Amino acid sequence: MAILGLSVTTLALFVGFGVLIGTLFGFFGMGGSFLVTPALLVMGYAPKVAVGSGLAFVFGTSVIGALRHRNHGQVDYKLAALMTIGMTVGIEVGKHVVLFLEETGLSGIVISVAYVGLLAIVGLLTLRDARSEADESASFDLSETVQSIEIWPMVELTGGVRVSASIILVVGFAIGILSGFLGVGGGFLLMPAMMYGLGVPASVAVGTDILQITISGAFGAFTYAQAGSIALPVVISLLAGSSLGARIGAGATKLVDEDDIKGYFAAMLLAGSVAVAAKNLSTAYGIEALQTVSIVLIFGSAIVVSGAVVYSALRELQKRPQSNGTTTTT
Repeated sequence: MAILGLSVTTLALFVGFGVLIGTLFGFFGMGGSFLVTPALLVMGYAPKVAVGSGLAFVFGTSVIGALRHRNHGQVDYKLAALMTIGMTVGIEVGKHVVLFLEETGLSGIVISVAYVGLLAIVGLLTLRDARSEADESASFDLSETVQSIEIWPMVELTGGVRVSASIILVVGFAIGILSGFLGVGGGFLLMPAMMYGLGVPASVAVGTDILQITISGAFGAFTYAQAGSIALPVVISLLAGSSLGARIGAGATKLVDEDDIKGYFAAMLLAGSVAVAAKNLSTAYGIEALQTVSIVLIFGSAIVVSGAVVYSALRELQKRPQSNGTTTTT
């Protein structure tokens, strides 16, 4: 039996995966394509289809999350607009790079290797930040340095941050190239860039990140759809699950400080890096066990981190009534 051209088992797998990624997206403000794209690569989809489907999924999920965070007042529209301009141009450049590599037959290995390196670097930096207070001061110094650069025009952002619009455009352009090349929405790069590079408050960085991803994700999905590089049944299945997960994750941001779970997020990025590396080794040397390891790492990391988010939120909810009761008796 098949639904949307997928077997019932495959459909259920994608829907469940969508719930997990939606939860991560609503909580961290990261579209989840950094898991979707390598997952599709691991499952044997063509590189350009994996990239295009990842961007299409990012767009659909971000619409849901953006509305939720807007209601919480966690969006800086000026910052989102500038990032979107820079990323839109960058995505177009990245797309042409992918199509060129596809013609040369090098897209699979290049995209996979780039994923391994990028996820590993961001994951290690995030893990170091989560485990060391010294890193927090270093991040703060970086944002102060960026804010001290006086290049016209200067703009005022939420939280009393004043920074050059030119710098924001350059950052957006660089992340846009990676987004179009790797099929990532840019969230796992944008949020750290806004928090540590620009000094934007964490909650605002999450909400603004999601709004920006909605716009740039729409552009990226449209360009890949024109090239016929989107697996629509897969995207629909993932979105069905993520519509629920995004609500859960967005609600959790009101209860849990994302810093408390930063270490889990770093572990998830590192797991994605190892998964793609295992897939490459499996293909190169015909080792079936590594194929299984890569799949387990991709889905297992999403399960662990999503579960940690939900657990932390529920634990915080249990504490609040108790603290209210204590206050009343006092």
